[in-house]
Amino acid sequence: MDQIKIGKFIASCRKEQGFTQSALAEKLGISDRAVSKWETGKSMPDSGIMLELCGFLKISVNELLSGERIMAEFYNKQAEENLLAMKREIEEKNRQMLRTEYLVTIPAVLAGIVLIFVAAFIQMPAWLGGALIVFAVAIIDTAAFLAVGIEQKAGYYACQKCGHRYVPTYWQTNLAPHAGRIRYMKCPKCGKRGWQRKVLTKEDSI
Repeated sequence: MDQIKIGKFIASCRKEQGFTQSALAEKLGISDRAVSKWETGKSMPDSGIMLELCGFLKISVNELLSGERIMAEFYNKQAEENLLAMKREIEEKNRQMLRTEYLVTIPAVLAGIVLIFVAAFIQMPAWLGGALIVFAVAIIDTAAFLAVGIEQKAGYYACQKCGHRYVPTYWQTNLAPHAGRIRYMKCPKCGKRGWQRKVLTKEDSI
């Protein structure tokens, strides 16, 4: 999706309806800075307020995502293209989140291992060695906590029994036995336990 084009379209529709950025922001319960970011193409409206925004601007969500008015005969085709674009955008955001998981975990675990080796093999006062080990464990635990949170929010887990895709809670994810990004959990739909792998969207094939 062309965020610059969408931003200009939002600005144009806002002016057509006689709203200032501040007035539109007030109706939506957000800051006028957020509206300014949309109109300059720096960000997109959150999906949670998209319908309300379109109502104030007297446009459809399809037109908002296209950044232009759409004639009736082209409406369905444009809607399909917009849905595909949104799906690609969600997939890419999920991939970025999963990459961030590695960027958080790997350096932290390596740093923790180095500190443990230093404490174990370099001569130093016992209190200092103990403090280093405690600090190393704290680094590794914090990284693991953050990594699980990132993995839990990015995409879905797919039940290998019934194919249902869902997002488990943080603690369901954290406490589940796992091998990489495959976790042994109970499916909320079929109720069966099994190894469930991470997928990026609800439409990914198993």
